[in-house]
Amino acid sequence: MAVDPAARPEPDTDAGTVTEEATVHEEGVELERTIGLRGALAIGVGTMIGAGIFVFPGIAAGKAGPAAALSFAIGAVIALLVAVPTAELATAMPKSGGGYYFISRGLGTLFGAVVGLSVWLGLVFASAFYLVGFGNYAAAVLAEVGVNAADLVIPLGLAFAALLTALSLTGTENATKLQNVVVALLLVILTGFLTYGSLDALGVFGRASAPETFFRFGLAPVFSTAALVFTSYLGFAQVATVAGEVKDPARNLPLAMVGSVLLVGVFYVATIFVATSAFGSPRLESFGETAMVEVARDFFGLAGAVAILLAGLLATLSSANASILSSSRAIYALSRDAIVPARFRRLNLKYGTPHIALLSAAGPVLVLVGTGQVEILAEVASFLHLIMYGLMCVALVVIRRSPPEWYEPDFEVPFGPVIPVLGAIASFGLIAFMKPTSQLIGLAVMVLAGVWYLYYARDVKLRGAV
Repeated sequence: MAVDPAARPEPDTDAGTVTEEATVHEEGVELERTIGLRGALAIGVGTMIGAGIFVFPGIAAGKAGPAAALSFAIGAVIALLVAVPTAELATAMPKSGGGYYFISRGLGTLFGAVVGLSVWLGLVFASAFYLVGFGNYAAAVLAEVGVNAADLVIPLGLAFAALLTALSLTGTENATKLQNVVVALLLVILTGFLTYGSLDALGVFGRASAPETFFRFGLAPVFSTAALVFTSYLGFAQVATVAGEVKDPARNLPLAMVGSVLLVGVFYVATIFVATSAFGSPRLESFGETAMVEVARDFFGLAGAVAILLAGLLATLSSANASILSSSRAIYALSRDAIVPARFRRLNLKYGTPHIALLSAAGPVLVLVGTGQVEILAEVASFLHLIMYGLMCVALVVIRRSPPEWYEPDFEVPFGPVIPVLGAIASFGLIAFMKPTSQLIGLAVMVLAGVWYLYYARDVKLRGAV
């Protein structure tokens, strides 16, 4: 059944004026610019700092041994190769929607629609992954006080999915205030923990580190583990997704994207070094998703375990919060371009938030949290984002070859096309190391997105970028 183009709203792509306060269109104001540099960094860091430190160390060490630290470093390099081109695109097109917006303007509506719908679901998968991690840490907190909460992991994840959605519905400023506080407290706890742990691993306190071959399982698992843990580096793209709400985008977007990747990458590598030095990878793997709690207990006793449990709760909470916020902005941008129905771009008159877009993300998140499949959720989210990252780099190369009149970025990638080409190759290449199940689910999502485009949006013509 074909959709009557006359029944579909025209793309809302009128040339607007980007100001410090908002992006103004002919029909009114889009989303207010309420997020400063600190808030943008908090979204990037807060999204990334969670899984990499609090969910993945035991899993990653079991797959790659101490070389899991190299897996995280590879992920950081790929993220940087993509973050720099993304920063240029974002300063030229500081609109909500991020990767979808850039790809649709650089490569056309079909690519944009498939990527936009896929990444919306990718963020949904990521949000579910973080919330399952939150449930594990919440259950571990209750276990410390003698309450057996193993059966509460999923219910706790579901409850906080609903709570975070409600928070975002009441205003972006509320969500970012929570993010700022959570990330600040989290970084204080982690800095103290990793400083002590690094000195301990280096023998400053007289303890012998666990002797273990660095490439215990060989080189191939290093890359497959990098593909798994790449979910940890999705945060910088979340900054681009809310670009339409970032103050002074020319300055703050590049600083937030590159800065968050560098900061978090250092934390990740240090975490794996400290964890594998404390226990060795076989024992670390046996602790599962809460391995870092046992590392902290080994260093500081019960107080250390409680501190890391608190940090784990904060980290997974901040990751889920940022991902739910970003997923709603992704579908909001698709609606502005008439790729999905106009109802998704409606703003709540009281709070100024895209409430229907938020609720459209919350429903699938609740379903996926119910599965509890941590590794599959993580890899599918990584797969869909890596496709977007590779295509963003391609879009930049295409746009630069014949730049349209409106393309005037305030930040430009150095060294010509070298960085975006390397970013595209690295992004697509990492997909090859994922599990076949994750690849198939990711491809199925993209096929469904393509079918939706052909059914609903193939007649859409985009007319501009800002």
